Amino acid sequence: MLKDALMRWTRDGFPVNICIRPAGLLLAVAYGLAYWSSRQISHDPFFLPAGIRVAALLLCPPRLWPYLLLGEIAQFWWQRHPFIDRYGIMWMTLAPVFLLPAVSLVVHLHRRLLEQRADVWLFSVAAASSVATTVINLSLSALLWPDALQTSLAAKAERYIVGDFIGILTVAPLALLWVRRHVEAEWTSRFLAPAMLGLTAMAVLGFSASWATDSAGNLKQYLQIAMVVPAIVMTRMLGWRGAALSVPLLGLVIGLSLPCAPGAPADPATLMTAQIILVVGISLLALGASISGYYERLTSKESAEKFAVKHARGSHMSGELGLRERAIDINRIGDRIDAHLSETADWLKRQGHARVAETLIDTSVVYSRKFREQASMVYPTALEHLGLYLALQVSGISEAWADTDRIVPPRLVGDPCGLSVGLQLAAYRTLTEAVSLILQNEPGQVRVHARCGYLPKARGMLIMVELLDRNQTLSSATVALALERLTGRTLAYGGSLRCRRNRICMLFTESIQTHRLSLMDSTAQTVSPPDL
Repeated sequence: MLKDALMRWTRDGFPVNICIRPAGLLLAVAYGLAYWSSRQISHDPFFLPAGIRVAALLLCPPRLWPYLLLGEIAQFWWQRHPFIDRYGIMWMTLAPVFLLPAVSLVVHLHRRLLEQRADVWLFSVAAASSVATTVINLSLSALLWPDALQTSLAAKAERYIVGDFIGILTVAPLALLWVRRHVEAEWTSRFLAPAMLGLTAMAVLGFSASWATDSAGNLKQYLQIAMVVPAIVMTRMLGWRGAALSVPLLGLVIGLSLPCAPGAPADPATLMTAQIILVVGISLLALGASISGYYERLTSKESAEKFAVKHARGSHMSGELGLRERAIDINRIGDRIDAHLSETADWLKRQGHARVAETLIDTSVVYSRKFREQASMVYPTALEHLGLYLALQVSGISEAWADTDRIVPPRLVGDPCGLSVGLQLAAYRTLTEAVSLILQNEPGQVRVHARCGYLPKARGMLIMVELLDRNQTLSSATVALALERLTGRTLAYGGSLRCRRNRICMLFTESIQTHRLSLMDSTAQTVSPPDL
């Protein structure tokens, strides 16, 4: 069977289906024109076509790379066909066949790395592409004209590598900026204003330098050096994106002003200027990459903290929902017990046992009140309608505190109804646990302070549970237990917990834009609290 298939392939050959798309042909034409145009304004230490080649490979998916190769081959043939009699057909054919495939291999190997950290791996792409194209060009020169490389091979390699590297840094950052437009943060007014101002300042300085005459002394050089200042400012403010915008403009303006005709070899002064541009561009891109890296780590940390806070609040509210349902069930059971006891008392009265009925009613009233006090300690339902302060006064916690004979009347300032129910519940749980902790571990009288009010761009509540004796200090065991048990709820609501001498201070805050969280579909009256 394999032999028959081999015979059919030998006799009939195999089909090759090639689909040439009009969009691909237009891409090839556009790339060829861009390559040819950039070549007209380039020279040895400033070779823009190298940047056009890398930028095109970054912008186009791999399925369109053959069209780029077609455009580059057409451009080389159009440019070199007048010299075919002088240099031969091999000189016109070999360069485009090897250059773009070599650079495309470099870009392909870096593609996933560029998706992760484009700002860092761009240097690797530029260096590898510059070295690859330089090796190919010098190898072809050695193959076609062995005598041409007898003069300073190292100098030629230096000019080629520096020129290609500068050309890539002039064009490729803009391509990467476009490729990563969905990965980076949105271009809000916070980013657009500094970018537009910086680019405008660089453009004004660049045009001024181009119009400066030789009679003006060193004014032209000073203006070109001044262009670095807005580039540094943009990099400092915008990070990698600022460098990706400023470095191409800086390299383009200074590179086009170099005293070297297109295609002519560069003199030592021009090569030195190109090397300075190279160093400045690499420094700005590296600075922008480091700034963006630190910014990303900071934002990721902030996002993780916000997620943790949101998760903690959700867990807290979920637990409160369960306690609320349990308290409602307990109150419902208490209502049924009261109803049955009332029916029993009425039956006893009808049977002539009025004294027994009165005793039963008095007993049921006492235990019903205690029963509901215990239910309110499971979940303070009064807090949803009356606020935290009144809930502390009417719920069972006030009776429990009164029974200890150690809690002096609390000082409650402000109106907590302007705060979310979730924050008030967190404050209630933390306050009751803090009081219980001090009562169990410290002697002496205890006082509670609470104050509601506004902070900058936030509102919140400050609670202090302190020993009445100011000369008494909280023990280290009490401080450790307070930090371990109480810190979680304060952090979940943007606050903090501090233990100072004889007191535990707890702060709860929330953004003013935060909508009030309610466990029931009810809205409490909002009163503007005083400042903290």
